[in-house]
Amino acid sequence: MTTDLERRMNDYLAAWNSHDVGRILSFFTDDVVYEDVAIGKVNRGKKEVKDFISSMIVDFPDFKFEMKSGFNAGDWSAGEWVMSGTFAHSSIPGLPATGKTFSVRGASITQLRKGKISRNSDYWNLTSFLQQVGLMPPPPK
Repeated sequence: MTTDLERRMNDYLAAWNSHDVGRILSFFTDDVVYEDVAIGKVNRGKKEVKDFISSMIVDFPDFKFEMKSGFNAGDWSAGEWVMSGTFAHSSIPGLPATGKTFSVRGASITQLRKGKISRNSDYWNLTSFLQQVGLMPPPPK
């Protein structure tokens, strides 16, 4: 049986996959802290998170997330996922888009307040991404 929290997290993932910025933002508190650990970026508040999401949609116009596993404990949840897409544009200076596809594993740790995400930290494999899109040599064999 799916809990309300699990259903909410599934809806959240579906919002990301729809690329609907407003729908994604509806899951966050106004003072949310959203951290992308792999690139060292911390977004504070809905305005910064909106800009972050919008740049993702431009940079990876066909991205999608697939949830692999997850759990909830009180006001905390964790999920393991795979993100895939095409690196079509780059909003990061010095990191040129290559038009190549990628599929990277990651995990999110999320804290909720009154049913909304107040803190989220994403951890994913930047090295694997850079190798797949041709910006870093593949691992030695």
